[in-house]
Amino acid sequence: MLRVGLTGGIGSGKSTIASLLVMRGVPVIDTDEIARALTEPGQECYDEIVRIFGDAILDGNRRIDRERLRECVFDNADERHRLEAILHPRIRVIVQDRLAAIEAPYVVVVVPLLIESGFTDLVDRVLVVDTLENVQIQRTAARSGLSEPEIRKIMSAQASRAQRLQLANDVIENNGDRKQLEAEVERMHQWYLSLATTTNKNK
Repeated sequence: MLRVGLTGGIGSGKSTIASLLVMRGVPVIDTDEIARALTEPGQECYDEIVRIFGDAILDGNRRIDRERLRECVFDNADERHRLEAILHPRIRVIVQDRLAAIEAPYVVVVVPLLIESGFTDLVDRVLVVDTLENVQIQRTAARSGLSEPEIRKIMSAQASRAQRLQLANDVIENNGDRKQLEAEVERMHQWYLSLATTTNKNK
């Protein structure tokens, strides 16, 4: 089975692309969803994160407020690394288990920090969603209400556009409208089906 890692900066459109692939019957493993589940109350990661970062990151229902947690770690690289050390090994194990259980021509693993987290060894190809910086900022501000300085702070903690493109096997440009994106996703979908068929024939 062909394993594709889907990545891109904040506001690049990863979730939209993932949903379009699901509509085409492609299995998608979303590491952000896994991270959310791991940080729910009662989970081991929840207790560890609260012990390290304190009750200030909790909302009124004592759930982890992702915005507050992000504020804690994005201003401090050491704290960010502590959080990643809690989450990334557990996410990796879950991704590996899910990959082993899937039967399909190809599977997509959505990893926002694919390059930064060192998850590239889990996939055969890296698919980068490439978006202009000003478009990223506009989209993120529209959906989250974050200010431009806040968005730029998040972007500065991620791999640069150039770094992502350097490691990309495949690229989807997402600077246009929905129709253009759907055409790009369909093109890539057919390409991966073709690659998967070729790979299977060669085995």
